[in-house]
Parts: sequence; C-alpha cells; structure tokens
Amino acid sequence: MNEQEFKNRTKGLALRVIRLVGTLPKNQASEIIGKQLLRSATSVGANYRAACRGKSPADVLNKLAIVEEEADETLYWMELLIESEIISEVKLAGLLSETNEIVAMTVASIKTLRANQSKIQNLKSKIQHE
Repeated sequence: MNEQEFKNRTKGLALRVIRLVGTLPKNQASEIIGKQLLRSATSVGANYRAACRGKSPADVLNKLAIVEEEADETLYWMELLIESEIISEVKLAGLLSETNEIVAMTVASIKTLRANQSKIQNLKSKIQHE
C-alpha cells in the first residue's frame, strides 16, 4: 500500500467515526465516549499526514508512534461502546477490523523504518572504522 492509499484509509476511518458518533444515543456516557472516539480517530489521519512530511527519520518514527497510539485508543473507545452496550459489536465489526488493520500496518512500518535506520547506522559505523 502506498502513502496516498494509507492517507485515504486513515481519512476514511475518521469519516466513518464522524458518522458513527452522530448516531450515538443522546446521553452523558455516549457523548463523552463519542467525543473521545472522535478525537482519537481523527488524530490518526492527521498524524499520518504529519509523518509523511517528517523532517528526519526520527521525526517520522515519532509521528508514526503517535498514529499507532491514537489508533489503539480508537479501538479502546469502540470497545467501551460495545461493552457498555451502547452499540452492538455487529454494528462496529467493520470499523474495528479497519482500525486493527491500520494499527498492524503502522506497527509494521515502524519496525521496517527502525530496521532500515539500524542498517544505515551499521553501514556508517563500518565506513568510519575503515
């Protein structure tokens, strides 16, 4: 998956959550959880876009770590909606699946970037010692 496709997926997640939050019951628990869910889900795409514009590999890794945290937090709020019986798991199944995939792809990207950074550091070290 390329950068633009992942940007589209993270924005799609945010849009789906925006629509979901609009359908939640009008009570205190739903409103509080809904606001938290909305913040974390919209943050996923915003931080991924920021990662794409990172100024250094360390900056990109830092921003991707935020993407991972926010996506995982999004899962947490959805789990609370289900476990508090505000919304059924069946209704959230697709959204949960998409969010889990975003977490997994982000973790894989972080691991790849770290491995590449390590290879570059090892190569630099080797060159300096020759």
